[in-house]
Amino acid sequence: MSRFTGTDTYVATDDLIMAVNAAITLQRPLLIKGEPGTGKTMLAIEVAKALGHPLHEWHIKSTTKAQHGLYEYDAVSRLRDSQLGDPRVHDIRNYIVKGKLWEAFDAEVPSVVLIDEIDKADIEFPNDLLRELDRMEFYVYETQQLVSARHRPVIVITSNNEKELPDAFLRRCFFHYIKFPDKETMEQIVEVHYPNLKKSLLREALEAFFEVRNVPGLKKKPSTSELLDWLKLLMAEDISPEALRSTDQHKIIPPLHGALLKNEQDVHLFERLVFMSRRSR
Repeated sequence: MSRFTGTDTYVATDDLIMAVNAAITLQRPLLIKGEPGTGKTMLAIEVAKALGHPLHEWHIKSTTKAQHGLYEYDAVSRLRDSQLGDPRVHDIRNYIVKGKLWEAFDAEVPSVVLIDEIDKADIEFPNDLLRELDRMEFYVYETQQLVSARHRPVIVITSNNEKELPDAFLRRCFFHYIKFPDKETMEQIVEVHYPNLKKSLLREALEAFFEVRNVPGLKKKPSTSELLDWLKLLMAEDISPEALRSTDQHKIIPPLHGALLKNEQDVHLFERLVFMSRRSR
């Protein structure tokens, strides 16, 4: 049985590696939660790369239905072809469009399926997939065909906790919450992306970044991906480590803070803190 041990391009904690392998062993979907930007989506990509499996990505929207992952019957195209006298209309199979789960079930080799941001869909969406994820098969009524998985895929499901998932669905998953990286782990993540970053700049940037995250009242705390964007800008603009240093986290707004703060309330909060700190001098 294949085991995940991490990759050179993705820093996975021991707990996360254990969770991935537990889901593989149990043959259950791996449900991953965590703050945006903590690498939930990238995990599925890296698991597929590490195991040498093809990846089928199903990105969920508010309008997505469970049926879309199985197949869709394109009745509009069939009607149009009928009006044009196309002989293809006599075989309904020409109008069955395979979904991501069908593609994975049909694959000649084991694969990885990413069901990304499942909490964006309707509350019934997870329950509508229970049978298919349990039995690894589904029925196509239009063609009276039973589609069964040739190989049980590794299924990674991500959620940003926008809504609660049904208990019956949760019972069928192995769950792992990706904690926000501590400074040591964050250093490893940055090292993967920017191996030539000066240690002095990284040290000051991480200090400023975690100070920003710890400010009470922030509507949206900056994430790992936003830290990486910020570091890229700091290097591009040749910002010195000294420019990031402050003895008081309320005395300055970090340079290029637009990469870290993504709404006006948080920017105004920082501006108020700066104003108050100046008045208190």
